[in-house]
Amino acid sequence: MAKQLHVVSICGSLRKGSYNAMVARALPALAPAGMSITPAPSFAEFPIYNADVQNAAGFPAAVMAFADAIRAADGVIIVTPEYNFTIPGGLKNALDWVSRLKNQPFAGKPVALQSASPGQVGGARVQYDLRKVMVFLDALTLNKPEIFVNNVKARVNEETGELSDETTKDLIRQQLAAFASFIAQAGAKS
Repeated sequence: MAKQLHVVSICGSLRKGSYNAMVARALPALAPAGMSITPAPSFAEFPIYNADVQNAAGFPAAVMAFADAIRAADGVIIVTPEYNFTIPGGLKNALDWVSRLKNQPFAGKPVALQSASPGQVGGARVQYDLRKVMVFLDALTLNKPEIFVNNVKARVNEETGELSDETTKDLIRQQLAAFASFIAQAGAKS
């Protein structure tokens, strides 16, 4: 019997009406059989990373809860907007905090990336920068298929907060199926 895969999703936007949150909320229903997807604890309350804070007070409880959720998962999906051609500050801050832990949670962890944007490139630049960060964190990042949800306003129902575009849903289903295989391969190698 195949192992049930537990995946956590991290949304890079904290905005209440976030398009990326809409995409992230759609993931559980699009996951293949045998994969569950739940949101990681929020990083909204993380203080700005400062080694002085870390050295004086240790790691905040919210950081530890976030890291523990990543460690407990078989894989992580990051769904994020692109701010100023790169990683949103809150998400980058969260990655900076967990990168300082002795048992850094992304090391050896399968990661898939998705981005949604009202623009035409769908967040391609943020994914490029996230891939660089994932290399430093020793994560195992899925290469293909890539998910860039461009023109996202036309692909969601803003009133219900749901992803509504069937073509986008099909592409995400393909990525999630590939991610399940990728997680299995990574597990077989460890």
